[in-house]
Amino acid sequence: MKRNDVAFLLVLGFVIWLVGTIYYAYRGPVILETTKIRYWGAFALSSTISGVLCIGILRWRHIAPTNWALAALLLVLPGMVGEVVALSNLSTFIPNLHATSAGKYGAFLFASYAFVLAIGAAVTLRARP
Repeated sequence: MKRNDVAFLLVLGFVIWLVGTIYYAYRGPVILETTKIRYWGAFALSSTISGVLCIGILRWRHIAPTNWALAALLLVLPGMVGEVVALSNLSTFIPNLHATSAGKYGAFLFASYAFVLAIGAAVTLRARP
């Protein structure tokens, strides 16, 4: 993978994390502090959107299938690091969300990141002879 792809994926991962964090700062209570059906629907939708976004980005950048695992890691790493800061300072970064909802928010993040990494790994493994 080219250096500019590595840098681009890291920066884009940071931007995606930032947009997502801002979104959940405002919409988090409506999504996380609601009925079970709405929560689980949003949970599935969030992971699906993350997966589709990952596939779209990697295809758009013409990342070789053998490099998708690394590319997926580069996309999620900034968000994973950012979420360590956000979750440990929840009242600062997502003030509208009750502290008791941090686990639900963390589950959203964990599922989305895991789904993106699984897509990258599956494509890479499939591409190998």
